[in-house]
Amino acid sequence: MSHEHRRAWQQRSVAPAWTGLLRESPQPTASDRAPDQAPDQTPGYAPGHASGAPAPDLRAAVRELVAARLHGLCFSPYEPGQGPGTRVPERTVEGRLQLIAPFTRWIRSFSCTEGHEATPRLAHRAGLKTLVGAWLGKDRDINRREIEGAIELAREGVADLVAVGNEVLLRGDLEESELLEAIERVRSAAPHVPVGYVDAYFLFEKHPRVARACDVLMANCYPFWEGCPLEHAVAYMQDMYRRTCVAADGKPVIIAETGWPDRGAAVGAALPSPEHAMRYLLEAQAWARRDGVEMFHFSAFDEAWKIDVEGDVGAFWGLWDQRGQFKYA
Repeated sequence: MSHEHRRAWQQRSVAPAWTGLLRESPQPTASDRAPDQAPDQTPGYAPGHASGAPAPDLRAAVRELVAARLHGLCFSPYEPGQGPGTRVPERTVEGRLQLIAPFTRWIRSFSCTEGHEATPRLAHRAGLKTLVGAWLGKDRDINRREIEGAIELAREGVADLVAVGNEVLLRGDLEESELLEAIERVRSAAPHVPVGYVDAYFLFEKHPRVARACDVLMANCYPFWEGCPLEHAVAYMQDMYRRTCVAADGKPVIIAETGWPDRGAAVGAALPSPEHAMRYLLEAQAWARRDGVEMFHFSAFDEAWKIDVEGDVGAFWGLWDQRGQFKYA
């Protein structure tokens, strides 16, 4: 997410939408708590885990949650020193996938070029399902190769879902008509695979033609980037999902990205820290599992290259660090 991209999230309305939730929802008082719930405890983490895990137990709760396998992880295989424009060797993709395969059911990839086309092939070989992303931007030649790569993977049978573009409208890289043409090209070439598009949840409200063109709507939901404090973040993320469902008009909706950073600069009232990252993960996943919502956590690994486009906070969204070490062991 570039600085301009981040501003598109933060400046889309004069007052952050999450502040409306505070007016609509009364805050719990001491009398609302369960008898054994201390004031600083948050109920409803992972199913089967004791309600209201205090901070010292957060790491254990995260380990328990991840060991039970997440629905999906957003996956970029970059090692230190790598980033977009680097061709990723297949052995790197395979090594990264081996680290996380026991802990997820789905993998979401972001590109079908520069070695990323190996991701869905290797993921399927490991027994994982794949949401295959074609990265679209301003370069039409790259877009053509990405679309051709997505079609090839779909025809091979290693793409369970295809996302044609990621936040293209948010960045302003393509006109709506160009995006619609790309979606239709993939659908026509691979009609057996559900095809959709990924963008910030509010873009589906603004672009109903795009919503109608998708077999499935894939929403990025980031309370953090809108400066929402942690205590209201999951409720706000649920509202983002609900709004996307309204725009979907009965079609399936997937949360294609959501997460919380553990280091870096704050955005408004949203504060990065390991504790906040763990609490957001636990509460978001508990809700998704309870309500049957398909959710991809962002992200599997830290990505240092993002410092150049998102500031220091962009590098610290992973459950694993760039060396491949699980952060909450």
